[in-house]
Amino acid sequence: MEETTQNRPTRRPALSPSRASDFKQCPLLYRFRAIDRLPEPPSTAQVRGSLVHAALEDLYARPAADREYATAAGLVEPAWERLVESNPELAAVVEADRLPGFLDEARDLLSGYYRLEDPTRFDPDSCEERVEVELSDGTMLRGFIDRIDIAPGGAMRLVDYKTGRAPRALFEAKALFQMKFYAVALYRTRGVVPRRLRLLYLSDGEVLDYTPDEAELLKFEKTLMAIWRTIQNLGTTGDFRPSPSRLCDWCAHQSLCPAFGGTPPPYPGWPSDYGVSDTDIEDAEASATAIPGDAA
Repeated sequence: MEETTQNRPTRRPALSPSRASDFKQCPLLYRFRAIDRLPEPPSTAQVRGSLVHAALEDLYARPAADREYATAAGLVEPAWERLVESNPELAAVVEADRLPGFLDEARDLLSGYYRLEDPTRFDPDSCEERVEVELSDGTMLRGFIDRIDIAPGGAMRLVDYKTGRAPRALFEAKALFQMKFYAVALYRTRGVVPRRLRLLYLSDGEVLDYTPDEAELLKFEKTLMAIWRTIQNLGTTGDFRPSPSRLCDWCAHQSLCPAFGGTPPPYPGWPSDYGVSDTDIEDAEASATAIPGDAA
């Protein structure tokens, strides 16, 4: 019998790094993505980023000695076939005559990765680890960490791959928001402050390293609590308003936005009013997209 939303297990809505960033950018965008779950067509850059992430995950599933670049390059096409099999709509993003070049672009990004790290010299603690934790005020944090490394002495490093270009110094704090989010989640689940947060920008070969401390993570935790508290308060009324900015140029929902003369669909109610299944939450997370040039 086909499983329905009504008989699937449900769990509480939670805050993820991407949804928190959406809300900080524009409360109405948060609503469209997290509550209405409106579909958004993925860009070529976003699909390419997903492909590179999939290939790297496959690479680290192999023994260290078998992680040479030739192996990684050979994983690109099978990873693409698997992505299209699980998400058939992705095939329409890359036209057939452009596919060879698209796959080569992914291989070039993997080549850029090898200029930053040598994956044959270490084994990660985990890849694509799903984290979920409830904070002291009831805020739920949820997300996926690209890679966690543990040094022989126990020091922890969180790593995230970026296929877009490295941000200018003025925007580094925004880029690190995601990593601090994960650092808080792991601090609360493992009781360890990560020694290093690392962003690897494969396109231009840049590395952004950051060393957090406990006091900073505790302060950032309060920021996450405040964001979630505000979201929940707005969720009771549906009063998620637009916050126009230059980023509106990349928004897929301008036709529904009051700032552009549109009308949002009727508010469906806060997710806790009707239950949210695991599948619904993950679909909402997967359907959300970054702006061009900032693909994960």
